Amino acid sequence: MAYFNCSHKYDSLPISVLTWGSIACCISTSVFLYAILLIILLSPFDMFYLSSRFYFLRTMLRILLPLQAITFPDFFLADIFTSMSKVFSDLERSVCRMVNRQVATIAWFEADSICGSHSVAIPLVLVLPYLCRFFQCLRQYKDTKEKSCLLNALKYSTAVPVIFLSALKYHVFAEQWVSFYRPLWLISGVINSLYSFYWDIKRDWDLSILTRIFMFKSPSTWTNLLYGRSWVYYWVLGSNLVLRCTWTYKLSSHLRHNYLTVFAITALEMLRRFQWVFFRVENEWNKMTAKQNFEMSSDMPSEADRLLESSSHTV
Repeated sequence: MAYFNCSHKYDSLPISVLTWGSIACCISTSVFLYAILLIILLSPFDMFYLSSRFYFLRTMLRILLPLQAITFPDFFLADIFTSMSKVFSDLERSVCRMVNRQVATIAWFEADSICGSHSVAIPLVLVLPYLCRFFQCLRQYKDTKEKSCLLNALKYSTAVPVIFLSALKYHVFAEQWVSFYRPLWLISGVINSLYSFYWDIKRDWDLSILTRIFMFKSPSTWTNLLYGRSWVYYWVLGSNLVLRCTWTYKLSSHLRHNYLTVFAITALEMLRRFQWVFFRVENEWNKMTAKQNFEMSSDMPSEADRLLESSSHTV
């Protein structure tokens, strides 16, 4: 246990004179924790939900290589990964600092160091989940020829300028950033937020705005099937719009220094994504159920199989 207690021995030393022993100890601790996670995830033994872990790994592989028909779990998990783009970026920064032995050294605070906050690797990692969804949409269009797949791909492509224009702040002159690139970043952020908000409401949740939201005195059948209470939809609309706009903030690498703000927005993104998941799964199940013949038959697949295995979904 003493091996992992890295602090007491060096409490009296400033950061600039920390010995290699303390740095190695801190690195070893982080590597040990990551190794435990990978061992559990990749373990072939029938423990820790083996079937679920392998299903998760298989889905991740299908997300990275969309060479087959896109199923509901493929794009569902990939959508969740877009909310975790900041998490993936922070993970990449942590691994970089461990590999380059920058843990517990002054280089941790140097933005221009190889693992600093100005690195070009940050936008590349941030954009990866959106590229996966982008190519999934193109694959879906190849299979279905539905134009809505191209419009969905366009939605994910609007995140690309938000990410890379933000990263340009540290690679252009200050006057260029203020006069040209920052306005472009703001415009791209507004476009991405509003486009994503519209797609959530109209396509992912299928709220059918004109009948479901603004005609509460004459609710549609879908409204009766769900809640029938108008405040639920007002909350969904308002909160999703606000959180979509704040969500763009955490995609911007030049704002990642505001740690408390980024932490608060990340926590709110968890709330928004949970809300999205709830309505998205419910909407998908309602659409699948509506297509069924309601007559019971012995060869009818189970509910879980119909949702997880079918590729006839709108992505």
